[in-house]
Amino acid sequence: MPALAGAECGSVAAGIRYKAREDMTVFRFAPGTTVAGVFTMNKCPGAPVDWCRAALKGGKARALVVNAGNSNVFTGKAGRETCERTAAETAALVGCKPREVFIASTGVIGERLPTDVLLAALPRVMEGLQQEGWAAAARAIMTTDTFPKAATRTARIGDATVTINGIAKGSGMIAPDMATMLSFIATDAKIPGAVLQKLLTRGNAKSFNCVTVDSDTSTSDTVLLFATGQAKHPRVTADSPPSLLRDFARALEEVLHELALMVARDGEGAQKLITINVTGAVSAKSAHRIGMAIANSPLVKTAIAGEDANWGRIVMAVGKAGEPADRDKLSVAVGGTWMAREGGVIAGYDETPVVAHMKGREVEITVDIGLGRGKATVWTCDLTHGYIDINGSYRS
Repeated sequence: MPALAGAECGSVAAGIRYKAREDMTVFRFAPGTTVAGVFTMNKCPGAPVDWCRAALKGGKARALVVNAGNSNVFTGKAGRETCERTAAETAALVGCKPREVFIASTGVIGERLPTDVLLAALPRVMEGLQQEGWAAAARAIMTTDTFPKAATRTARIGDATVTINGIAKGSGMIAPDMATMLSFIATDAKIPGAVLQKLLTRGNAKSFNCVTVDSDTSTSDTVLLFATGQAKHPRVTADSPPSLLRDFARALEEVLHELALMVARDGEGAQKLITINVTGAVSAKSAHRIGMAIANSPLVKTAIAGEDANWGRIVMAVGKAGEPADRDKLSVAVGGTWMAREGGVIAGYDETPVVAHMKGREVEITVDIGLGRGKATVWTCDLTHGYIDINGSYRS
């Protein structure tokens, strides 16, 4: 991950839950940094989500504090006080207002976050901030993840080149209702907060909101995008022509897409990444809902884990989505081989290439609804015994 002007980060082993590993990350941003965010739609969000939603109204950011191992969710007044104290301590160290400090936590729900432990680590992590700390930050925010997730791109704004760096964590409790898990992206471009928000919302809809692991929407889902304004490029305003930020939007969406696929690939216990293409729906929204019904079906996901070419389960998932569908117009393909059309299996269908495809690490399902022009693509993973093993012992 390249250095990014105006963004420094560092990580330490604070000892919040994990032993002998870094579990806390802090970012410090240049004065004038703008920020955008999208958050979970879960009705029982954590205190850090509430804090960030309120802080986002100010439109400016100077710092981000993230801890892993404890999500500070369902902790009542204590959780709110932790956020307030964390923001106040960080603001004093950075030299900013508390509402310019953003906070995110991930881990166990319902346990009080050891605030004193977190605050004691703040001065240590601040001493080690550097522009090259992205890789360590990606590792420090992990919980059940099996690998750190990071992506970077460059883009042109006018004649200037800008950089976009992003990290994410997420492996289970992944079902988008805004975004999924935690993800933090920064750019050295100078972009007003309102414009940044539109770009993030659009990019999120095409990436994190098209990923699911287990249909469970986390209480802590947060995606934040920071623009440090250190790059020299033509001025961007709300009235700038779309062409000025076209390449930036492309690069941002590529970063979000790459991170989202890493999350799906790293689903708890997962062995296979599954791509689901839905075409011929009555609308794009309908296609998306049908795709997510397939992606969230335990029967579809376990069939793929067992490498069983059971197209009937896919048909079942289409039918339960609650969207317009006609059994006698439906077509199903796996790995590019059409298996069923017009309400039944294709005459002379040979399962051999489908079985061979399902033995790979990436499986592709295509469903044509046959009713319109709506289409969507979503991603998920298979459901294995590993998912039960991980989540059956998560707190122990």
